[in-house]
Amino acid sequence: MLRLIGLMTKNLLVAIPVAMLLGLLYGAVAPSDWLKHLIVPLTFLMVYPMMVNLKLKKVLEGGDLKVQLLAQAINFALVPFIAFALGRAFFPEQPYFALGLLLAALLPTSGMTISWTGFAGGNLGAAVKMTVVGLVLGSLATPLYVMWLLGAEVPVQIASVFRQIIVIVLLPMLAGHFTQTWLIHKYGQKAYQAEWAPRFPPLSTLGVLGIAFVAIALQADTLIARPGEILRLIVPLLCLYGINYLISTVVARLLLPRGEGIALVYGTVMRNLSIALALSMNAFGGAGAEAALLIALAYVVQVQSAAWYVKLTDRIFGPPRAAIPAQRQG
Repeated sequence: MLRLIGLMTKNLLVAIPVAMLLGLLYGAVAPSDWLKHLIVPLTFLMVYPMMVNLKLKKVLEGGDLKVQLLAQAINFALVPFIAFALGRAFFPEQPYFALGLLLAALLPTSGMTISWTGFAGGNLGAAVKMTVVGLVLGSLATPLYVMWLLGAEVPVQIASVFRQIIVIVLLPMLAGHFTQTWLIHKYGQKAYQAEWAPRFPPLSTLGVLGIAFVAIALQADTLIARPGEILRLIVPLLCLYGINYLISTVVARLLLPRGEGIALVYGTVMRNLSIALALSMNAFGGAGAEAALLIALAYVVQVQSAAWYVKLTDRIFGPPRAAIPAQRQG
């Protein structure tokens, strides 16, 4: 079982579309309303494992203030407004699709920020701090941004959204922190890092795939009636990610060294789609399934684009310093 989960985690690009396709098939042939009862447990399964390995004390460490300020400036002063403008342009009559785009833009960084930064040879310490800071700031800012930008089109009960943030983010974060502390106390830091830390992130995959399945199953009738809907939703997502990559890459190239520049890109382009998906399904009633559909599709764009960016990293930023002499010798 663990091997299968690990395989799915390494192949999210395939696993998520398969889960979405299965959700579509299920929703087409069977009643799907009962699936709403799975949203809360799937949400916890999705978010809690990500939080266990989160290093909250990283926030207090210094030495990379410039890249952290640049990352959060892009995350909260630019990207939400780009998403809002794209939502206006592509979904003038469908505010819940615009909501999905905005939620994806408002919750930066995830465990994938750290993973992809490592794959690309970036500064992992900076990426870890961006993940923690982005998660905290995004959780606090999301209800306010949604109310401010979409409150006229989407009914926003701000107290309810904050309650959902507490349930979806704060409680799993605290549970994850106490789990990490207990395991380190019982087994030691070395054993925790070697034996326990790798076990948790793959469990999030089950929650992600489950939520993607539910989101599509609940919208199956709409998708079958309008098969071109998915293609129409992909276009603004491609625009959002494309603009985000362009801005972060230019800023990174102009203002930062290679390692911090790579961390900046993944700390601003990778979005916490798990929390965005859970929030859309829990805080906005039945209509939130439309937002969830767009966010589920964002997984496909995000994972594929991140993988390609790793392949292009050396062309964009140049090879790591340690690799330059070897290349010159060849």
